[in-house]
Amino acid sequence: MTTLQPPAAARPRPAGPPVRRARRSWTGWGFIGPFVLVFALVFLAPLAYSVYLSLFRTQLIGGTTFVGLDNYQQALQDGQFWDGAFRVGLFLLIQVPIMLGIALLVALAIDSGRLYGKDFFRITVFLPYAVPAVVATLMWGFMYGTRYGLVGDVNDAFGVKLPDPLSADLVLASIGNIVTWEFVGYNMLIFFAALRVVPHSLYEAAEIDGAGPWRVITAIKLPAIRGALVIAAIFSIIGSFQLFNEPAILQKLAPNAITTDYTPNFYTYSLSFAGQQQNYSATVAIVMGVITMIVAYVVQLRGMRKGA
Repeated sequence: MTTLQPPAAARPRPAGPPVRRARRSWTGWGFIGPFVLVFALVFLAPLAYSVYLSLFRTQLIGGTTFVGLDNYQQALQDGQFWDGAFRVGLFLLIQVPIMLGIALLVALAIDSGRLYGKDFFRITVFLPYAVPAVVATLMWGFMYGTRYGLVGDVNDAFGVKLPDPLSADLVLASIGNIVTWEFVGYNMLIFFAALRVVPHSLYEAAEIDGAGPWRVITAIKLPAIRGALVIAAIFSIIGSFQLFNEPAILQKLAPNAITTDYTPNFYTYSLSFAGQQQNYSATVAIVMGVITMIVAYVVQLRGMRKGA
């Protein structure tokens, strides 16, 4: 007996996942495309060009020649560069903890709710950050003056001789005072914003357990804003290594105390615009950028480590 087979078109196909044609959607690239373009133009392209410049050297005889890593070897042996790097490192170790400590104390005072006129006080502390760095440096430079400024007026009025803030021994501390005055309000705002998102239920539970204000700060507030503390520290470290405006402006007022290699950024500027050594200037900038990146990364790992 023969069995009739259905036609091939009527036979059921084996079950399996439906076949879909892969369609590439360009919608996502439409959103991130402008950012990628701007990022490539203002960050990647200058960085790549700096690396390119650092591999060459321009000489009066012979013109521009490829030297490979010779510029980097010269930078690592450059005493002027390392003196400036040591100076900003010392500046970082002293100024940054003082600035962040003051900002944290102000933020805690405002957040406590016991400060009278806290809104006015917060705006007053933040106001110096709105002053451009050039204007702030000129203002403080005038006050530092012993012949024409506030220090000189005090000396004349009271017949005393105050130390010269623009002397070689005190000018770094004077710059630290300017930077602290400028950025305390900025860091205070970061800490205060972080404190405002801490749940009030934690404070209520601590009060029920009998915790005092100091215990609340150390056990609740500081651990809760540790991320903000780390971010502010990283920003301050980067800003310290990029120190330029203050010494560059005060150099006109204290030429004997602030040299053209006072900080690595000032040294880079002087090499490029005064010494016409763009290739070596790019090399110094890259080396300093790598050092800044390493220090900031170490601080980030240390600050965000559990149990730190």
